Amino acid sequence: MTDDVVVLGSGYAGTGALKRIESEIDGEADLTWISDVNHHLVLHESHRCIRDPDIQEKITFDTSELKAPSTRFIHSRVDAIDTDDRVITLADDSTVEYDYLLVGFGSKTAFFGIDGLEEHSLVLKSLADALEIHDAITDAAREASRSDPAQVIVGGAGLSGIQSAGEIAEFRDKHRAPLDIHIVEGLDSVFPNNDPVVQAKLRKLLEEKDIEIHTGEFIGEVDDETVYIGDEKQLDYDVLLWTGGITGQDAAETVDVDKDDRSNRIETASNFQTSDERVFAIGDAALTDQPGDQPAPPTAQAAWQAAEVAGENLVRAIRGQPLKEWVYDDKGTLISVGSKAVAHDIKGLPIDTFGGPAAKVLKKTVAARWINRVTGVGDAAKAFPDM
Repeated sequence: MTDDVVVLGSGYAGTGALKRIESEIDGEADLTWISDVNHHLVLHESHRCIRDPDIQEKITFDTSELKAPSTRFIHSRVDAIDTDDRVITLADDSTVEYDYLLVGFGSKTAFFGIDGLEEHSLVLKSLADALEIHDAITDAAREASRSDPAQVIVGGAGLSGIQSAGEIAEFRDKHRAPLDIHIVEGLDSVFPNNDPVVQAKLRKLLEEKDIEIHTGEFIGEVDDETVYIGDEKQLDYDVLLWTGGITGQDAAETVDVDKDDRSNRIETASNFQTSDERVFAIGDAALTDQPGDQPAPPTAQAAWQAAEVAGENLVRAIRGQPLKEWVYDDKGTLISVGSKAVAHDIKGLPIDTFGGPAAKVLKKTVAARWINRVTGVGDAAKAFPDM
């Protein structure tokens, strides 16, 4: 009897794994792809839509164009996963049965119990989020004036926070919008827990974009007008964007496999298999074992690499073959601040950290390479100028 294989999620992990399964399966299973959106988004470039919503056409791709004709796609949110009966319950209460499952539906934003933060902040986890941020800063700018500019606060100075602040600054400069931009980081530096040289370069680029940086104190409370930082500082705001962390999707809480108790991210071995041998997990949804004490990072780069092996391993499991082990290969970090970029620790290059045109072109190239992988060279070439 033919097995039913289900892949959850259309991000880097889900899309990459699905395409690998399609290339390997050779008619041995019926394949179903489920996602709460009907497109794949190049998420690490979604901040570009804050500046210019038209860029969405360059970085989103319909699932119907990505999947094989034989793959069934279901556009719905996953509400629950029953590993005993191998049944997935969707938002409309319909169900999908599986023999093998790959969970790649990503994460959601973590608010860490900060009072008022979830109620009053925007997030950046989807195309709809990026467009909502654009609309919010557009409306705020229209209601402001040169003498009384709108206040935009970005919470979190990690990769997403830095890049989002840079795009908001690009919007401000392009439209001469009356906006003051702040970035707030509870730890002592931007891009925390990274090399001091790259931290310094990023701080300089943020300051050159007239972004005010607040580090060393955490946001403690938020109301509908004010962000309260530490014991004494407070900042009034018109737009608040929170980029401060990730946690598991609600549906992950329902899966009866080993998970992190606090975040509900699914624990997997380095072969992406969970404590249930028929369930695999990948990307932000997972905590994947790696050499040393830390799991694989929740980054686009890690998801791209993992997708190839996870997809192949699921097919190997169907065939009763040994599973491959995966070790993350860090090829370096690329971060944009508006139209500029910083490259750090790029594999194969003799310079540890650099900016300028070389970093900018390299970041464009990496984004285009992924687009080429999932859709082809034509779409990659079309997207390249706006990355």
